[in-house]
Amino acid sequence: MRKVLCVEPVIFFYVFAFSLTTPLVQQFIYRRLWEQEYNSTFISDNNASHCEQNKSSPAYIKQKAIQEKASVFIMQLDLTRAIPSLIVAFVVVANGDRQGHKRSLVLPSMGALISSISFTAISYFSLPLSVLFAFAFITGLFGSIATFLGGGFAYIAEECHDEKQKTTRIAVVDLIFGLVSGLAGLSSGYFLRGIGFAWTFVIAALLHVINIIYIVFFLEDTVGVSQFQHEAPVSWKEHLRETFSGVYMLFQTAPYKKRILIIVLLFTFMTYLFTVLGGSSLFTLYELDEPLCWNEVYIGYGAAASTSVSLTSFLGVYLFSKCLKDIYIVFIGMFSYIGGMIMAAFAKTTLLMFLVRVPSLFCFMPIPVLRSMLSKVVLPGEQGAVFACIACLEVVTGTMSISGFNILYATTVAWFSGFSFLLSAGLCLIPLSVLCWLLCTSWNGEDLALLVPEEVSSLESADS
Repeated sequence: MRKVLCVEPVIFFYVFAFSLTTPLVQQFIYRRLWEQEYNSTFISDNNASHCEQNKSSPAYIKQKAIQEKASVFIMQLDLTRAIPSLIVAFVVVANGDRQGHKRSLVLPSMGALISSISFTAISYFSLPLSVLFAFAFITGLFGSIATFLGGGFAYIAEECHDEKQKTTRIAVVDLIFGLVSGLAGLSSGYFLRGIGFAWTFVIAALLHVINIIYIVFFLEDTVGVSQFQHEAPVSWKEHLRETFSGVYMLFQTAPYKKRILIIVLLFTFMTYLFTVLGGSSLFTLYELDEPLCWNEVYIGYGAAASTSVSLTSFLGVYLFSKCLKDIYIVFIGMFSYIGGMIMAAFAKTTLLMFLVRVPSLFCFMPIPVLRSMLSKVVLPGEQGAVFACIACLEVVTGTMSISGFNILYATTVAWFSGFSFLLSAGLCLIPLSVLCWLLCTSWNGEDLALLVPEEVSSLESADS
């Protein structure tokens, strides 16, 4: 059977299923906690969820308590999943340079399938919410979305030899992520209203099954089977040693300037991702609360609004890369995010909440551009190592960010629910300051075009 080197369909199916269930999980937990607190069925109509706005009412106080409980429960669930997935992401993606990146794609898909099946069983049979923690830990053992995306981006980085094509192709993957997540978010509300939680999770499970079949039987690996089939078998200790040595050598053997550049770019990527994931993770809870009081369909519309942001961010990367250096594109994206978060903090009407996407038009640009910058700095045989570092940072950063912002939201929701968005905008000044330092120092007068591999090679030669 002829296999293909097209990983984009894999990313499409995984992201659609993941984004279809993400808003449902938050709403499912919120509703179950609501029913436990009120000892009654959650009420929802065509216009708004059951949402008390009279601050002197006892129901309003209970509503805020449910917001806090849901926020903390989601944080604990994310921690349970993230801890084992951190090790899996690091080991599997880093080994991709030698053994191929297909396993970085198939393992998280299997974990997502287990997660969808678990939510189907819990919603259909009305099992206790505490069962979710056991399934979350098992899912983490198969990796997470960070493992999946780390493998996907490393797959593309090894396949693309032209550097401009690499930046565009990585941006295309982020475009797919945004467009598909928006489409899935829009669909989630109608799926929930039409067929309920259980059958929507069944649909997500079927999509993961299709994805696993495509990866196993139709996707060509970046490393041929014959390249490692004839190697002498090694123990798991040897595999682990080789994994860590590959990442260690990435920093140990590199010239000083290249090593500092990699660290600075990884820190910038981590801090910006921290602010973006932390701020955006609260949107569903924020929209369920007063004064917005959105129902599942409006929440789907809100998730779909990110489609336009992903599209404009991709167009921004494509157009700006023709006339600007990568670092300036990152600056534009960060300022765009700051504007959107400040507006979200004070959005108290449905119209304003949708208009938050206008200043945020380019907020996703820094993520693919920073990935591309890191990929350009390292050699072809180091792609797996650098994307393993990125995958680990995504797991750690995502866990810390979502957990921290959920706790912060639970603490501040009673007096100012938009405070978390303002803090997210303020924290974005950290990666901005780091990039300003990088730009101002200009590496002792050398142009930042050293990010182009040919110039990195000449820099290495000069340092050696």
